[in-house]
Amino acid sequence: MAEQSEHVQPFLNQVRETIRSVLPDAQEKISWRMPTYWKNHNIIHFAAFKNHISLYPGKRAVKYFADELIDYKTNKGTIQFLYSKPIPLNLIAEITRWCYETGNQG
Repeated sequence: MAEQSEHVQPFLNQVRETIRSVLPDAQEKISWRMPTYWKNHNIIHFAAFKNHISLYPGKRAVKYFADELIDYKTNKGTIQFLYSKPIPLNLIAEITRWCYETGNQG
């Protein structure tokens, strides 16, 4: 995350702190060059791109939360949150909790 631009780092830190607040006992590691949260299985990942942050909760999560994700671009198991709009931290927390509780492999 420290390698990202100064403009992107606050967004990444917000997402990271949101996930950590839901998963305080999960192991935080880097997998596929992304922050990844693991506790008995991969739970969720996220990554920075030029215009957005991608959250990788998996296909089942994207399908389960489809009604809440209509304002965001999704693709298979990915959700994109544009930097130009407020990051929906409460929704990210809900998705993270769901992924952990269901054993969804993000």
